[in-house]
Amino acid sequence: MNVGPPRTTAAPTEPALRPVAMRGPGLELCHRARLFLDGGELVLRRRSGERRFAVGGTGGIARAVFIDTVGPDLEGHMGPPVRGSWGRIQFQNGDGGLIGYLDLDDWLPESGELPKGAVGGEQLLARTGMSALLTAAGIPLHTVRDRSDPKVAGTDFFRRSLLLGPGSPFPYWYWGVRLTAGAVWLAAFTVIVLSGARTPWLILVSAVAAVLAPVARLVLRVWTRVRMRRYVPGAPSRIAPRPSAGTGATVRFCRDTELRIQDRDLVLRDLSGQEIWLPRGGPHRVASLVRVLDHTGHPLGAELRGPDGQVRAVLPWELWFGGPGGGAGWSELRRGARLPASDHRLSRRGGWPKKFFAAGLGVLPAKAAEARGASRFPGTIAGMSSTAVMIVSPLLSVGQGLRISDTHAAAGDTAILLGFVGWFLQAAPYAVHQLESRLRLDRPIPEKKNVP
Repeated sequence: MNVGPPRTTAAPTEPALRPVAMRGPGLELCHRARLFLDGGELVLRRRSGERRFAVGGTGGIARAVFIDTVGPDLEGHMGPPVRGSWGRIQFQNGDGGLIGYLDLDDWLPESGELPKGAVGGEQLLARTGMSALLTAAGIPLHTVRDRSDPKVAGTDFFRRSLLLGPGSPFPYWYWGVRLTAGAVWLAAFTVIVLSGARTPWLILVSAVAAVLAPVARLVLRVWTRVRMRRYVPGAPSRIAPRPSAGTGATVRFCRDTELRIQDRDLVLRDLSGQEIWLPRGGPHRVASLVRVLDHTGHPLGAELRGPDGQVRAVLPWELWFGGPGGGAGWSELRRGARLPASDHRLSRRGGWPKKFFAAGLGVLPAKAAEARGASRFPGTIAGMSSTAVMIVSPLLSVGQGLRISDTHAAAGDTAILLGFVGWFLQAAPYAVHQLESRLRLDRPIPEKKNVP
């Protein structure tokens, strides 16, 4: 295995696996992270560079083991439960030694929009592109349905470095700052509380550590915006929604939602900023466009389907093409996507959408509060626990500063100032988001005269 900077900036050849949909700082991974074959090597491209794995030969990948079972959710930590794997691939050498492993739902673009385990078995391998990638690389596949099978190599905590995922949505420098600042603040605050100390330098250390978290988050916002400027994609066509009256479409929905037709991908973006990248090439590509009609011939929606007819994404008709300019939008989609297009009429008893699993059904949240929550800058895995600490710790710095302001005025005033700065940096982005959302973005769009 070779680890280092990218050897080439050329686009990866198909079949190339694309990561699960992300937003915020993780959006960079949607543009960059890929798993593909290059010159007889399996290449994992991530934010930090490329890792290359030899296929065959001494010490190279000799086989892949598909653990076709749904893993348990991770409980017992701060924040929401972490959803378990839908299935795992292990790459092993000729002796059965583990070279690397990946969770397949990390490489299925729409998996975040689907119920856990909605796709499995051969269909999961096909939709991710893994089956085609293994075939192209000449790597034999063994399928097991028990994690205790002898073919399965151990993947304990100490082998996390072998995980071949797209990478963390949050950059490593951010994790480093947050964890270090949190540990320093907790240690200093514990000493202050338990000993009743009024030592100025210790209170200042606590105040500085408390303010670092909101500062790091503000820097992350700027960092994300700057980094994403290098990934402005060329898109011959951008299909914006043309909703009809009565759908509940908002200013935010019409501004931020789109279907982007790029040279190599179809990208469905929702109002949260999340992007689902679906390939236009390879055996796992989007292969056809189907308009679904009710029994009277009225359009209900459009489906983006794979080569085997599986539905990858849906576009509800009234949201995308039912309003003014909807006919032109549909024509632009057919022309730009260059996909075989057909109509499918349902029977009198048929309904749509049926109980298939596809992305796009929840593109417009039912409530404004849900839209505000979805469109906020994403949080870490700690969830509300992290937010609560970021709010409370600066306010505690204010209290500690007041305690010593009579005997150590300079240190006390500095701690108070840092506390208010930290609180402001945490509260201001939230307040701006709420006000802009309530006053403008989450209001219904003005009705326009219906034109084709």
